[in-house]
Amino acid sequence: VQLQASGGGLVQAGGSLRLSCAASGNIFSPFNLAWYRQAPGKQRELVARITTGGSTNYADSVKGRYTVSRDNTKNTVSLQMSSLKPEDTAVYYCQYSDVRVTYWGQGTQVTVSS
Repeated sequence: VQLQASGGGLVQAGGSLRLSCAASGNIFSPFNLAWYRQAPGKQRELVARITTGGSTNYADSVKGRYTVSRDNTKNTVSLQMSSLKPEDTAVYYCQYSDVRVTYWGQGTQVTVSS
């Protein structure tokens, strides 16, 4: 499975960004899609996850500000990020997981300036 992420960039605090990720290849349904992030000097952490059926879970730090969604016809996942804070600055990674394997995308930088 290949994951191609897009979006990210530099935004001022309080602003918004949208990340997208497309999965292709040997996809086995059902599968989860998720976004993780890793800030410098910190461990990678789960930001949001969405199942094939649309169930979601979020990190407490982003609840109410981020929204994860997916298009099962295109095998894509998006992350709408609003009210961004400097502490949201990190490399964001999309993840695909099914009963067999887990794959990671290449990561995209999100930088929030104060």
